[in-house]
Amino acid sequence: MIPGRPDPRRPAVSQDRGPRINHHIRIKEVRVIDDEGKQLGVLATADALALAIQKQLDLVEIAPNQRPPVCRIMDYGKYKYEQKKKDQASKRKQHQVQLKEVRLRPAIAEHDLQVRIRQAREFLAAGDKVLLVCLFRGRQMAHKEVGEQVIRQVIKLLEDCAKVEAPIRMEGKRMATTLGKK
Repeated sequence: MIPGRPDPRRPAVSQDRGPRINHHIRIKEVRVIDDEGKQLGVLATADALALAIQKQLDLVEIAPNQRPPVCRIMDYGKYKYEQKKKDQASKRKQHQVQLKEVRLRPAIAEHDLQVRIRQAREFLAAGDKVLLVCLFRGRQMAHKEVGEQVIRQVIKLLEDCAKVEAPIRMEGKRMATTLGKK
């Protein structure tokens, strides 16, 4: 292989990262599909291009790795517009996983604990991860085991819909663990 020259064994890729159209198709023969979806067979590229121009459409290379490459006669602007709409629709359906924080205290009341568990269930059902945090103040730091009991109690109550992704750890004056959807 000579430096600076393309490798003849590898298919050429267009610079604009889209399919090659019209005069950018530089191969002698192509397999052509017309605008109605009928196969016209293998034609010379010049003939296929003349057909596309005659119909006031574009010749678009849709399968460049085939031998001969497959080209379709279509309106390229309309094709790009439809592809853009498909991409936008698929992006709308995707859910970005977020890390939601649920704060607890070592001396949390039973009802408050149930509210936090319900919140955590809602976050997990929505597909998000939950960061359980137990905050300590003043003398509560001397009894870290109480905070750990509270976190373990929450984990036990959520075990039907959640799994522990990170072990319980101390981070300064807070004890934390991460839960993910089962």
